[in-house]
Amino acid sequence: MTEEENITNLNNPHDKLFRETWSNLENVRGFLRYYLPADVSRIMDFESLEITKDSFVEKELAEYFSDMLYKVKLSDASGYVYVLFEHKSYYEKYVHLQLLEYMVKIWRLCLKQDKKASLPVVIPLLLCHGRRSWPKENTRFSSILSGPVEQLADYIPDFSCALYDLTRFSDHEIKGTVMARVAMLLFKYISDPNLMEKLPGIISLMRELMEKKTGLQYLETVLRYLFSTVDGVSTEKIKEIVGQALSDREGNFIMTLAEKLRMEGEIKGKKEGLMKGLKQAIELGMSLKFPDKVYAVMSGINKINDTNVLEKIKDAIKTAKDDSEIMALLN
Repeated sequence: MTEEENITNLNNPHDKLFRETWSNLENVRGFLRYYLPADVSRIMDFESLEITKDSFVEKELAEYFSDMLYKVKLSDASGYVYVLFEHKSYYEKYVHLQLLEYMVKIWRLCLKQDKKASLPVVIPLLLCHGRRSWPKENTRFSSILSGPVEQLADYIPDFSCALYDLTRFSDHEIKGTVMARVAMLLFKYISDPNLMEKLPGIISLMRELMEKKTGLQYLETVLRYLFSTVDGVSTEKIKEIVGQALSDREGNFIMTLAEKLRMEGEIKGKKEGLMKGLKQAIELGMSLKFPDKVYAVMSGINKINDTNVLEKIKDAIKTAKDDSEIMALLN
């Protein structure tokens, strides 16, 4: 994992836990087997399931949504399962519109790869854990339209999304692999005042994972999530809970991880300070050499988070004969 990815994950703890869990095909198969309608499960070849690398959530919405796309055999045809994870604390009425936009992007990607191919079926799944329950009647796209929808049904694109609102499931109804259950229970209770009461039971589910090589990796993912999302909880308290739920070995692991997170926080701070300094140097250089282009250049500069690129632009300003050389580096 690069430093840039590491910092991104620190800023998006929900995304980190979601991707870590649903990048494991065993977790995905278990989830789909338990929660898809039986008539869909019967035609799905779970062993053919594979992850695609494409994400369709816009950068400005990444704080609120994560997604995963899986290719799978549906009877004798190739299809897709698209999972959109909503990790906002409030209900998003127009998420159906976002799902439709992402489905169209998936189809356009398929056409780009093979213009003569028929469009595959895309099964949209919505996983959410907001504080407010999702209205049960709002699973169809047409539910957000007004007017005589039924009479004009032939002219309206419509689909239903498979909704998994974790607030509606009891703890016993949350099924799947151990890590999938742990992740969904954490998502369910992360904003609940009773989280600390629930946490020992959730962590204890991970006992069998500790026997595997990946056990500590999963535990680190869970602990990073807790440290990044829960305010006012001490390292000692988490250590006590983990030690009781698992063992002293895992409890002591907390202290090592806490130090690691502190160092990563310092790295993040240094990187942000360096970027701020480079952007200020670029703005000063442009104002001295090409004052009429400062606004145009800085509009592009403020979207760049790569220090190497910023360094190149800063150095280029010193030798550039006209602003076109600088603008070329922004594209």
